[in-house]
Amino acid sequence: MKNLASAASIILVLFISFFLMTCADVSNSFLDEPEILTENTVGEGFFKYSGYAPFANKVMNVYYYIPANTNSNTSILFVFHGTGRNAKDYRDAMISKATQHNFIVITPEFSVANFPDGDSFNLGNVFIDGDNPSASTLNPESEWTFSVIEPLFDFVKQSIHNTSEKYHIFGHSAGAQFAHRFVMFKTNARFDKVVASASGWYTVPGFTISFPYGYKDSPLETISLSNLFQKKLMIQIGDLDNDPNSSGLRHNQFADAQGLHRFDRAVYFFDEASEIADSNKLQFQWQLYINKGVDHNYVIASKNAADLIFK
Repeated sequence: MKNLASAASIILVLFISFFLMTCADVSNSFLDEPEILTENTVGEGFFKYSGYAPFANKVMNVYYYIPANTNSNTSILFVFHGTGRNAKDYRDAMISKATQHNFIVITPEFSVANFPDGDSFNLGNVFIDGDNPSASTLNPESEWTFSVIEPLFDFVKQSIHNTSEKYHIFGHSAGAQFAHRFVMFKTNARFDKVVASASGWYTVPGFTISFPYGYKDSPLETISLSNLFQKKLMIQIGDLDNDPNSSGLRHNQFADAQGLHRFDRAVYFFDEASEIADSNKLQFQWQLYINKGVDHNYVIASKNAADLIFK
């Protein structure tokens, strides 16, 4: 019995040692701790951001990946996650491409705690109730969720001593809703190439339909379409992203007028914008990319988007 107890003790010690060593080797999954960005920061991690004064009470987790061979001119890509609010997963999906093309990934987390619904995330908090826009419910621009991106860009640049004058954007699903509306509401922001991938539905650039499906009854009524259509906006969609019963896909008379599923809606949005530009004799820089054999998979969409931006 004494020998058995001694053997059990040895096994227990070995198990605890193995467990501790394993935990020490586990990359930041459940042991995540925020980092402080510096010019020497390399690899993956996240930091806490509350540097935008109007959002000082909304401490945001911002996930990043910085390849080893960066310099002060290395390009920065903002990645906007979907309705799952899984910023870390979206960051991870970009790591291999960031290494291949040598760009920095910045993925802010629009958590449910800080941005609890589609009004505050997908629609950018432009209105208190984005589906019922009115002058009395229009939020100040400083409170728009869109308004945090430019200060965050400056924070990242300053922290890592990056001198990039512009940044790129990739958003998928709900993140694509945020991305394409960001381009519209923040036309003077410092973005360069933008990939809006597999949005559930769109704000179409027209003045006869009310926001959020068109520009009527919103600040977009004064937008310059000439300026907007010169932006490098790429609409990405998989040809198999065609399930009208997809979870979370909005259906009403306005959304369904764009099509019954994401594929048709993406094509409709692009074609409508192209036709408006053509009828007004405006230069049109937007592009449509259809990924063959691809459904609503954000990992595949991420890799394709990186190739589009950094090809």
